[in-house]
Amino acid sequence: MSLFDPVVSHPAGNSARLAREARAAARFIERLPFTVRRVETEADLLKAVNIRHAAYARHVPEFARSLALPEAADYEDDSIVLLAESKLDGTPIGSTRIRTNLHRPLGVEESVALPDWLQGRRLVEATRLGIDEGRVGRVVKLALIKACFMYCEDNAIDYSVATGRPPVDRQYEQLLFADVFPGQGAIPLRHVGNLPHRVMAFEIGSFEQRYRDAGHPLVKFFFDTHHPDIDVGPATPPLLARIAYARQIKNLALQPREFVAI
Repeated sequence: MSLFDPVVSHPAGNSARLAREARAAARFIERLPFTVRRVETEADLLKAVNIRHAAYARHVPEFARSLALPEAADYEDDSIVLLAESKLDGTPIGSTRIRTNLHRPLGVEESVALPDWLQGRRLVEATRLGIDEGRVGRVVKLALIKACFMYCEDNAIDYSVATGRPPVDRQYEQLLFADVFPGQGAIPLRHVGNLPHRVMAFEIGSFEQRYRDAGHPLVKFFFDTHHPDIDVGPATPPLLARIAYARQIKNLALQPREFVAI
């Protein structure tokens, strides 16, 4: 797949997006005091990095030192970074990064081999979740989670894979994520500083039905309410990936070249 091919390459993803947009007109509309959108510039990326670093510094300060600057994964063509910003003054109040396995294995696969039921599936992994500790922090987190599920629908993703350290893993349980390795407990993972995390997964296709069957308290927020302030963007390659590609081309142009006479 070319770097400039759309991330969305599955017709089911486009159908899901169109269906969601059609349903939105008949649903309750709720405006949020913030927006959630895809990062498209380096200035926006720095806002996301600041939130990410501050959030991790509160809980895992040693690992947070490695998050003070953008990471290579932020620029990859199979990743997007989401940013939540206050409408009042543009202050960044939340961020997360979504990475697919469409081009390469997920970060978690650096440390573990996923079981057969996840092999050959279209997967995403959301990492680097950071939320401001203000009063709207919980709503920001839910909005970012909803944005992640919208992205999964648009890209015809089969499963979302998540890794959580205590007590964050309990929050994934509340969202109906299930253990990928039942009974194994937390596993040290390289892409999160070798900190022990539970590896969990969530089937996207049965998302709404399972929530309704369970009478989940977030049914209204996720399915019965349209949030115009949550926008995961069009089905196009992330601009940050194109920026990184342009940098590579520029660097290649500056390299001394050797020519062989024939």
